[in-house]
Amino acid sequence: MNRRISILLFALMVGIPLFAQDIYTSRQTAITRAVQSVSPAVASINVVQYRQVSRQSPYADPFFQYFFPYSLEPKKVVGSGSGVVISPDGYVMTNNHVVENASEIIVTLPGGVEFPAELIGSDKVSDLAILKLDGRDFPYAKLGNSDDLIIGEWIIALGNPYGLFELSNQPTATAGIVSATNMNFGRQKGGQIFQDMIQTDASINRGNSGGPLVNANGEVIGINTFIYTGSDFDQGSIGIGFAIPINHAKEIAEELKNRGRIDRSFSTGLHVQPLTKKIAGYLDIPFAKGVIIVEIEDGSTAGKAGLKPADVIVSVNKVEISNAREIFDVIEQDDLRPGDKITLDVYRDGKQKKIRMELGKIEED
Repeated sequence: MNRRISILLFALMVGIPLFAQDIYTSRQTAITRAVQSVSPAVASINVVQYRQVSRQSPYADPFFQYFFPYSLEPKKVVGSGSGVVISPDGYVMTNNHVVENASEIIVTLPGGVEFPAELIGSDKVSDLAILKLDGRDFPYAKLGNSDDLIIGEWIIALGNPYGLFELSNQPTATAGIVSATNMNFGRQKGGQIFQDMIQTDASINRGNSGGPLVNANGEVIGINTFIYTGSDFDQGSIGIGFAIPINHAKEIAEELKNRGRIDRSFSTGLHVQPLTKKIAGYLDIPFAKGVIIVEIEDGSTAGKAGLKPADVIVSVNKVEISNAREIFDVIEQDDLRPGDKITLDVYRDGKQKKIRMELGKIEED
């Protein structure tokens, strides 16, 4: 028996006019169903942090301020953000900047039930963190696939903007569309690397950070992270927000759960030096750019990839390089780790070729 027939039979049994049922049914949309599905798993996160703030010298006279300048002292600060429960055993995903330097973390779920949360692991580079609630059978959100997003499809941002969760013990929902995907911002001043971000025009405000971005199927496809504002003074939404793709967030979350941190130490086995005009002339190389391989460590991934001494590496992942540091910069910029592969444009014996090389793991003593 389909759902509409069931509703009609129920309406007849309890005496509800059929036209009222039709109106109610027509108000139910994919968006309302998605909100109903995910809301029980959306968390308000309140933290106590200690930050270093400046304290002005008690002496107003500039002469004394020279000897007693501004000093730094710890100050207790209360902050809030959002998160989403991702498993029935109480793991919660949020942004690193929501819980960074927190001495106390309290997670509130819809209905007002509070839980002290344990920080399992956090990662400044990806701006993600994993918390753990004590208990079981928690309502949790289904994680979707951020690789098959459609530009223009409906999405919903859920969370705790401006602490409004505390007023009703329910998350706030705003709707919009996927405005763009694969938005790359590179490394930020705070050390985060934002790559392949999802852009949305759903209203995201202060406090939404760490909350879920949900598609019309009720699946989490991103973690709301930051917005563009109209100016340095206006902190409100202007319809340009960005979320970390959930596929990337899932990988980070799994490693944080297992290790408590993200291992970005890697080895290439390459020893290189800049290709100068003098070296290029001596080796009869028709250009002086890139780096030349002077040594390859035995058993390294560079050797296994087929690289050889005297090869000239011109670019890494399509980025031209001129020294060893720039090779590492490209790897860090793309947030690559051991096991990931890079593409090298290599000049050898008068010919250009592409070589795919896996990043090796640094063996611990």
